[in-house]
Amino acid sequence: MNQIEQLKYKYARLNVLEKIIALNVIIFLFAALFRKVIPSFFSWIYLPSNFWAFLSKPWTIVSYGFLHFDFLHLLFNMLWLYFLGRMMLNLFSPKMALNIYFMGIITGGLVFLLGYNIFPNIFTANAYVLGASAGVRALLIFICAYMPNKDIRFFTFNLKLWWIGAVLIGLDILGIVNGNNQGGSLAHLGGAILGYVYAKQLVKGQDIGTGFGRFMDWFSMLFKAKQKVKMKTVHKKSKVAGYKKEEFNQFNNQKKIDTILDKISKSGYDSLSKEEKEYLFKAGK
Repeated sequence: MNQIEQLKYKYARLNVLEKIIALNVIIFLFAALFRKVIPSFFSWIYLPSNFWAFLSKPWTIVSYGFLHFDFLHLLFNMLWLYFLGRMMLNLFSPKMALNIYFMGIITGGLVFLLGYNIFPNIFTANAYVLGASAGVRALLIFICAYMPNKDIRFFTFNLKLWWIGAVLIGLDILGIVNGNNQGGSLAHLGGAILGYVYAKQLVKGQDIGTGFGRFMDWFSMLFKAKQKVKMKTVHKKSKVAGYKKEEFNQFNNQKKIDTILDKISKSGYDSLSKEEKEYLFKAGK
């Protein structure tokens, strides 16, 4: 097994969120390369705050979630995603985890766009957003809202999940107020809103990601080969010991006849059994 096949094998064994981590790392490495060769490379992936610029690149509502500014930005997001993934996939299906993650990225992007275009007096500068934080925040707040009173061990004392969620949302609100990473904080809040609403509706028995999941299934089918191979009915002649079946039967019959004839030459016709006489009679026809 060569190195490429080993990598494919290892990738296939990852869970869905670990695969997203691997994809983020690969894109980060490619982006670091293309950034030097093509300086405008980032502008085709990150989400711009200008609504008309976004309309010219609508894919950025998702692609921005796979691009990170620097290594530390990537590292912290992927660490969060790894630990949240282990907790999430112990309780819920991989498809639900993906729905929450991608819906969180999309909702975070929409809140970012709405904030900069509806409240231009607050968010004045042209900006852009990138990173998986909105999707990660959606998963985190989903878990916090679904089981708020679950205790998490932190060094020597326990923390309830809802405390962690409340602190992070408070930090995001503070980031908007003091002007520190306003765009990122808006996207975080968008992801948090999605995670919270998803959890509360799921408690009531309604999975709001079902429709999105069906859309993603349909979308992924567009990239699968649709060509149907026309099947031909091939009548293969079976072989026995390297011979075609007819050849083998003929060879076997002749061998049996030769054996009977040898018996006659040694012991006479009367030495044959009833079955051997009948067989020789039929073969003579």
